[in-house]
Amino acid sequence: MRLGDIPDFEGFDWDTGNSDKNLLKHEVTDGECEEIFFNSPLFVADDVRHSGRERRFAAFGTTNAGRFIIAVFTMRAKLIRVISARDMNRRERA
Repeated sequence: MRLGDIPDFEGFDWDTGNSDKNLLKHEVTDGECEEIFFNSPLFVADDVRHSGRERRFAAFGTTNAGRFIIAVFTMRAKLIRVISARDMNRRERA
């Protein structure tokens, strides 16, 4: 799946707890998370392992500053809700 495949994508839905966790634990801002969805290349895969009650995806992309980020997200109506975000490890970058 790629961003263009997300039907009627209109924006982002931020949860304060997830935003704080991403910033404090991984030093990833909400803005950096959003940037990866608009920069190329972007690879989005189903996160089958963590899709319990809702379908989750993992987005692999780069920020405007060239930082390699992975963001796990779900869709809430027409909004992307980022659950967690962190720097990609060496294997994920490859």
